[in-house]
Parts: sequence; C-alpha cells; structure tokens
Amino acid sequence: MTSPKLLIEVADGIMALSLNRPDKLNAIDNELARALLAALEQAARDDGVRVLLLRGKGRAFCAGRDVGAPPTEDDLVLVQAVAKALVCLPKPVIAAVHGWTVGAGFEWMLNADIVVAAESARFKLPEASLGVFVTGGLTATLPAYAGVARAKALMLLGEAFSPVQAQAWGLVWKVVPDPELESVSRQAGATLAALLPDVAARYKRVLNEIGLRHFDEAITLENDAQRALGGRAQA
Repeated sequence: MTSPKLLIEVADGIMALSLNRPDKLNAIDNELARALLAALEQAARDDGVRVLLLRGKGRAFCAGRDVGAPPTEDDLVLVQAVAKALVCLPKPVIAAVHGWTVGAGFEWMLNADIVVAAESARFKLPEASLGVFVTGGLTATLPAYAGVARAKALMLLGEAFSPVQAQAWGLVWKVVPDPELESVSRQAGATLAALLPDVAARYKRVLNEIGLRHFDEAITLENDAQRALGGRAQA
C-alpha cells in the first residue's frame, strides 16, 4: 500500500523511506506502519534496491506510537512485523535520526544495521512509566548493543539521553552536525550499495544470527508481556 505518511524515493540503489507525519513528530499509527511494512516487502523483492535508508521528516525521527488513540492488537502486530522486516531484510538498513527518537521509533532505529545520529537527536524509552511493555525486539537488541545492566536502567528509569551517550554505549555508529546528516547517511549508503548484494546479505545474516540469536524469542516474549499488561490495564 502507499500512503502520504511515508515518502519513498529510489536512486542509485538506495531506497529512502521518510516517515512523514511531521505535525505529529512522525508518531506511528497503523496506516504509517502498514505503508512501511509494504515498502520493506517491496525492497526485499526489488533487485535494484541494494540499501534502505530510514529517516523522518520535520523536527524528529519518530516520537513512538501515536497515543491519540487507545492501543489495539493491530498496533502490536504491525510494529512487531516492521521490526522483523527490518532485521530480516537481506539488504543493509541505515537509520538517519534527528530530534526525538522515542519508544517504538527508538526500537525501529535499533532494528537498522547502521545508525547515524544528528547532534539534535534525543532518545527515551517511556514504556515502563506508561504501564506498557517494549516492542521491536528491544529486549534482544538493546542488551546486545549496550549490555544487560544498561538496558535495564534505560528501560526502567526511562531517562532521556543524548547521541553522544548513545554512541558511547554502542547504539549509534556516528554522530554528526544536523546539516551533515543527509550527506553522511547517503555516503554510507553509497558504500554499501557498491558491495556485491550476496556479500552484504551474508554479512548481515551471519552477524544477526550470532549477535541477535534471541531476536525471535524476544518478539514472542514481548508480545506476551504487552498483552498481559494491556489486559491488566483494561480490567
């Protein structure tokens, strides 16, 4: 499906996907999630696409789930499907983030293979304080990149942190001035697009099988926890 909430551009082997709800800080609703999932499925089939670049329009990358409506089962299914599609896509994914990168937006960021962060980026995981559970396989990705102790603190305390901290903790590859975010991300994309597709795919698959070997299990356990907490909140 196509949607004005997701902009798609393909050039020089790079498919750029731009979350396009700037008035909502690109908060995720079901239409946006469905459009992103369809684009990822298209990218997987298209031999002309060698790299995927995920970014956000306006003042933020993504402010997480749109809390303007009560959460539904569809929300959970879609956000998890996008996370799995990003991780399983047989092509490298670059996330170029700026401004607020919160909740599910942060989770999708960590589903990417390489993260470039602007100096304006600010990160936060508010789920515990909202009485809900994290998604996106975060219980696998965050401990894998930052360590179990730091993952517990970031999830349970929910404190905001900077891109410099995120880089020191292994969550982003590079921090750049905001005006350079596009050019640096594109340069990385061009380097990846020049690789033989089978080489890039095998590196990604093997590294994920070793480093994120519990990703599928994390998705399942997150789903169970989310449903249990949701049911308790509605009781």
